[in-house]
Amino acid sequence: MRKPLVVGNWKMHGNLAANAKLLAALAEGWPSSKQADCVVCAPYPYLFQAQALLGSSDVRWGAQSLNAEGQGAFTGEVSGSMLRDFGCKYVIVGHSERRQLYGETNDAVAAKYAAALSHGLEPILCVGETLAQREAGHTEAVVAEQLDAVLLTVGPAGLSKGVLAYEPVWAIGTGKTASPAQAQAVHKFLRGKVAAADVDVANGLRILYGGSVKASNAETLFAQMDIDGGLVGGASLQWDEFLSICLAARPKAKVAS
Repeated sequence: MRKPLVVGNWKMHGNLAANAKLLAALAEGWPSSKQADCVVCAPYPYLFQAQALLGSSDVRWGAQSLNAEGQGAFTGEVSGSMLRDFGCKYVIVGHSERRQLYGETNDAVAAKYAAALSHGLEPILCVGETLAQREAGHTEAVVAEQLDAVLLTVGPAGLSKGVLAYEPVWAIGTGKTASPAQAQAVHKFLRGKVAAADVDVANGLRILYGGSVKASNAETLFAQMDIDGGLVGGASLQWDEFLSICLAARPKAKVAS
């Protein structure tokens, strides 16, 4: 069975007072259940708060990026070992905003993925295409290239220790959402590509959809055979909306095909 997973990416949002209310509500509202995983990826300064307020709950927490190096003269950067100090289980790598705004290449993302594994973190690898690339018919080629960089670095075994997230860039923060059929088609392609390297890894790999996921569309998206949960942006900043999305994933555990 692939256990569904919903990850909230706060991006550069939050403050101590608002975070406290959100985290407390999630900790109280998320049931003790093994049916799905609920995760919050907070900005670095608030990881201590997530650890303090979620530590006794079944909601897990993680970070939004990390440096590929373990330590050194890298002003402003954060290592995987630092994230582990704050109890992080997950870390996002290769988000489209990191690729577009900070010039992270496929090779750089692969190095971060490997670094996350070396520190006992579960990396959430983001792949996705722009609107121009989709309209040009290049979606599969783009996501394949992004995925290949990681497969070449850590192999199928390394991929099995992480999570894959398909996030069409044109649907992030725009209010536009890939239709369930569009999202499923790319997820199926990604799983098939992994299967070409290792069928067992492909069958067990959790692949999330990210792109304007809301409570109103979560259930329909999560019902797709190859969609195993969501990577949620803006909606994760509203505890009731995010909790509803997490709850929508619970009945959707899927048998590996």
